Amino acid sequence: MYKISKEFAFSAAHALFGLGPDHPCTRLHGHNYIVRVHLRAEELSEKGFVRDYNDLKLVKHYIDNNLDHRNLNDIMSPLNSSAENLAKMLFDIFKPMLPELYAVEVSETPKTSAIYEPEG
Repeated sequence: MYKISKEFAFSAAHALFGLGPDHPCTRLHGHNYIVRVHLRAEELSEKGFVRDYNDLKLVKHYIDNNLDHRNLNDIMSPLNSSAENLAKMLFDIFKPMLPELYAVEVSETPKTSAIYEPEG
């Protein structure tokens, strides 16, 4: 199995709901997000790729035009704008265009990340 990944960055605000009133994440705050898309293939293309990294420009385009410097609550409603939900949302958007996609990872801080990878 061959695997590749590519990282994309954006800044956005959000506030989480359903937490205790003293939880800091209930207040509007921002993160410098890192999104990693993970792709895999049993065989390489005739060019020797899982997927040409240039093909992943569509991910950058979506992030730049729809997520960067936005309030994620506006985009993800009615879902809570957690990193876990964001990873699943992005997976669902890109899987039809990138059949090799097997996981999406979202980091809100350098020490934390959430990964969505469907079973099977």
